[in-house]
Amino acid sequence: MQTRRRFVFAHDGDTLVDIAARAFPDDTATAQQVPSWNLHLAYRRSPTDDPARLLPTDIVYLEPPLP
Repeated sequence: MQTRRRFVFAHDGDTLVDIAARAFPDDTATAQQVPSWNLHLAYRRSPTDDPARLLPTDIVYLEPPLP
């Protein structure tokens, strides 16, 4: 059986900051790592807190890459 990373899809108007706050409401240190787990999103031109940056079809990983 293959293990998969936890992920969510972005909601309309979400930012990586919003998703991290929802996924880790009591853990700001982990929430700050979310962009580093999503380099495919972090390297887009718009800033992390720009709502236009994420599409509803974007997969946002909630944990680091598995070994």
